[in-house]
Amino acid sequence: MIDFSLTPEQQTLVELARDFSTNEISPVALEYDRDGTPPEDIMRKAKDLGLLYTNIPEAYGGSGMDYVTHYIVTEALNYDCCAIGQMIGISHLSSAAILLGGAEEQKKKFLGPMCESHRSACYCLTETGAGSDAGAMKTTAARKGDTYVVNGSKCYITNGAKSDLLCLFATTDPSRGVKGISCFAVPRDTPGISVGRIEDKMGHRALTVAEIHFDDVELGAENLIGGEGQGFKLAMQALDRGRVNVTAISAAVMQKALDESVRWAREREQFGQPIGNFQGVHFMLADMNALIMASRGMYLQAGWMLDRDRRCSVEAAAAKCFATDAAMKVTTDAVQILAGSGYMKGTVVEKLMRDAKLLQIFEGTNQINRVVSGRGLLAGKSVLF
Repeated sequence: MIDFSLTPEQQTLVELARDFSTNEISPVALEYDRDGTPPEDIMRKAKDLGLLYTNIPEAYGGSGMDYVTHYIVTEALNYDCCAIGQMIGISHLSSAAILLGGAEEQKKKFLGPMCESHRSACYCLTETGAGSDAGAMKTTAARKGDTYVVNGSKCYITNGAKSDLLCLFATTDPSRGVKGISCFAVPRDTPGISVGRIEDKMGHRALTVAEIHFDDVELGAENLIGGEGQGFKLAMQALDRGRVNVTAISAAVMQKALDESVRWAREREQFGQPIGNFQGVHFMLADMNALIMASRGMYLQAGWMLDRDRRCSVEAAAAKCFATDAAMKVTTDAVQILAGSGYMKGTVVEKLMRDAKLLQIFEGTNQINRVVSGRGLLAGKSVLF
């Protein structure tokens, strides 16, 4: 029997994250959304409280949380603004490949200095012509003696403009498709790296997304993570963890939308009574809550599997699809419940609806995640017990 109660340590961490969201994120969430600026001051404060590098072991400077604890804390941190919450938690995806494939010396060399800063890391996989199709990657890392020379560009890179560390995927053998992709840990100050366009987005506006260009960037063998040709495998394993993370974020977005809807249903009066007295509103609130409960259970299950070193590609992809589609529905219904008040620019549920859309797109579109899940099922890769 699985025990869903929190340990005393988990309860303390969740309360810390909730208080941080309430006191530090909530008062400025709409301001950062309006201005589209990165929340560096908030990231500094999160680092001081041990909330910035929750998944990284203490030996390398992180908080050393297990996966279940990390995902519970992630939900709490993303409640008041998932854009700011993700800037705080971006190292979860970016560091995963290094933790999974790096040698002990590499983990200390690259993760240690990162954890001393508040600027975190970024995950450099996507290109203009290589989104869902990673095999179409054009960024190359050509071997020249004892070095690799990187040329190419990445796009839509979260935290790409400011991060101290880049987790870079480039092809070392273009003839082998995805089997020729390799992973590199690259410090920001490496010569030849430049930032291109910073995107102006519909939602997640406090989450900076940028182009990154690599022009004859020289890397040593010590930058190569996991050996040549291991990059795609590491990228997918990192995305498994990232997709569970997005599920927890989606639960936070939905919970905020539901709470705003319940508040409004109690306060707003029509026909001489609160709209919460009407059965039609009951149905909407009940469905919203059911989707939250299911999504929360899915990320807890996947986290439980990861804590036992079990591959959860099918479960992670399924959870991501379900929860992000649910978040789009729940936030849309929240706008419907608040009606005109919810549709106005600069309101909480209007922001939630804009933010929810991106959840269906990044960490693999929901279409590609359904492919991952379906193929995994046909290959017999989903066995919980």
